[in-house]
Amino acid sequence: MTSSNATSGPLAGLRVLDLSIIVAGGTASSLMADFGADVIKVERPGSGDPLRNWGPFYNGVSLWWKVHSRNKRSITLNMADPKGQGVLKRLASEADVLIEGFRPGTLERWNLGPSDLHASDVNPGLVILRFSGFGQTGPYRDRPGFGTIAECMSGYIGMTGFPDTPPNLPPIPLADEIAGVFGAMAGMMAIYRKDADTRDGRPGAGQVVDLSLFEPLFRLCIPHLTIYDRLGEIRERVGNDFPDAAPRSLYRTGDDRWLGLSATSQNTWEGLARAMGLDELLSDPRFANNAARLESKDALNDVLQEWLASRNVDAIMDELIPAGGVVGPVYNSADIVADPHYREREDIVEIDDPELGHTRMLGLVPKFSETPGELRHMGPTVGEHNAEVYGEWLGLTEDDLRSLAAEGVV
Repeated sequence: MTSSNATSGPLAGLRVLDLSIIVAGGTASSLMADFGADVIKVERPGSGDPLRNWGPFYNGVSLWWKVHSRNKRSITLNMADPKGQGVLKRLASEADVLIEGFRPGTLERWNLGPSDLHASDVNPGLVILRFSGFGQTGPYRDRPGFGTIAECMSGYIGMTGFPDTPPNLPPIPLADEIAGVFGAMAGMMAIYRKDADTRDGRPGAGQVVDLSLFEPLFRLCIPHLTIYDRLGEIRERVGNDFPDAAPRSLYRTGDDRWLGLSATSQNTWEGLARAMGLDELLSDPRFANNAARLESKDALNDVLQEWLASRNVDAIMDELIPAGGVVGPVYNSADIVADPHYREREDIVEIDDPELGHTRMLGLVPKFSETPGELRHMGPTVGEHNAEVYGEWLGLTEDDLRSLAAEGVV
């Protein structure tokens, strides 16, 4: 299917309906939109996506919304209304991917579940990404679930923080965003499967992808379940150290900044010790190999901290990086904006927005050599593209939309 909303990027021509709210599904559609997909954000008439209420605000406009929903087009539709459900099916018949994030059973209650959307008179080839707290199956499927609970139950939060402190929640919606990345990847896997089957002469069928918020983060805690199974070991909080290799931590520098250092392979460790002029550490049995360094990591951290505290960040970088040292300062947003590497790689881009004016934001990741994505616009106003999208996709006129609006459908 093709779209008249001309875009560039590897996903140009892909049509995506995003019915989700807040972060997880929106992250998946945001990644697709960055790389050319025509993403139609379907919002509740009037109030729109609750993400619009997340601060901070600039001139009363959510900055979360403006960045998270960039490159998307907004339409309004009341899917709880029978007529709105009919409109949604018509839209789904023109889409490649549909993303939703309601509690399990909600779409089915609206007669918009997978069996309805995959019907022969709607779209048997539709890929449906379903985001929920705990998934579409299992004893917890009906529980309300936000990312915070998913982070706690994934096993990740139990390992964060220091041994003598409580666990730490991340300062970003980590579970939602990681689930969104998994969703974008899974959606394109399903599209590939459909296209591959079509090329092989088989019907290109759609499918449902069941995405919980807790499982993608659980998947990234790669060996921990197996460590428990085979060794009976439960990973506890270890602060900034890495429990399986050393040295790796954060250290305070002489100019009262923080710096990350990692030398978790033998060659890197030996090069680091020599670059620091601490050759005697290489003959110290406490630091001879990774296992020994883990046993003596506190003593090793003390030695490294003493050396790093005697120099400022710039001097440390100048001494260690030419010798292969893996070090880098802890950045905040001001540091990132000032960094020439970020600028050179176009990781910070600027766009003129009618609500915010000239605004900088994160660029597109990753980088494609032949079909790069593009930043076309920031997050739209509620229903900004009603006439445009309903006209393009369904051939509805302004009179049609006025009638539907009067009935509370759009």
